[in-house]
Amino acid sequence: MFQRLREDIRSVFDRDPAARTFWEVLTCYPGIHALILHRVAHWLWGHRLRWLARFLSQFSRFLTGIEIHPGATIGRRFFIDHGMGVVIGETAEIGDDVTLYHGVTLGGTSWNKGKRHPTLQNGVVVGAGAQVLGPIVIGENAKIGSNAVVTKPVPAGDTAVGNPARIIDKSEEGKEREKQAEKMGFSAYAVARDQNDPVSEAIHGLIDHAAETDRRLNLLIKQLKAAGIKCAAAPKRGSHFDPEHLGKIVD
Repeated sequence: MFQRLREDIRSVFDRDPAARTFWEVLTCYPGIHALILHRVAHWLWGHRLRWLARFLSQFSRFLTGIEIHPGATIGRRFFIDHGMGVVIGETAEIGDDVTLYHGVTLGGTSWNKGKRHPTLQNGVVVGAGAQVLGPIVIGENAKIGSNAVVTKPVPAGDTAVGNPARIIDKSEEGKEREKQAEKMGFSAYAVARDQNDPVSEAIHGLIDHAAETDRRLNLLIKQLKAAGIKCAAAPKRGSHFDPEHLGKIVD
């Protein structure tokens, strides 16, 4: 148990730049306190001391603001950052190296007994205020955006945002758009093609047009060089491009 505790505390330093000392994490992080008490409550639950396990989990909730049902299964190096308002249901299953932020709910959508809470595989990150509901599987290294409401499985490595949650565009077009956005100095992260936002659609159109223009210019320059024609760089004209302003428009 103490070896597992040391491992849990060390994992905090990898995911929270505010963590300074081992003693500070042990004494001042409610996520660690909730996890310690859950390990004990889960052991009691497994040995059929159900009332005592529930009582301990409620005591933990009183101390930390984090409610973890003693029946929930939690893997190694689990980290709850800040933690207030986190709720984890009885049949939830959490893998290794999972991170939850404050206000997250791993809840159910049915009153029927049996598996009714989500499964989070290794490396999942769930943003603040997100609601992951039902017996769904969130794949390895997937990310859930803040305040997302997820009721369908999320494939490994993908990112889900919004209410209802949608998978961020991972098509070739989407990847090319993201590369072009990074070249322009801002990221189009979380601006998905299926959002009904005219500004987002306009920005997507501009980025796609810029990518196609770059492709054609590069092809033209190659052909001119092959023909022995020297291509000098064009002088800069007009106002300076402000990526921060464009980023604000997208937001």
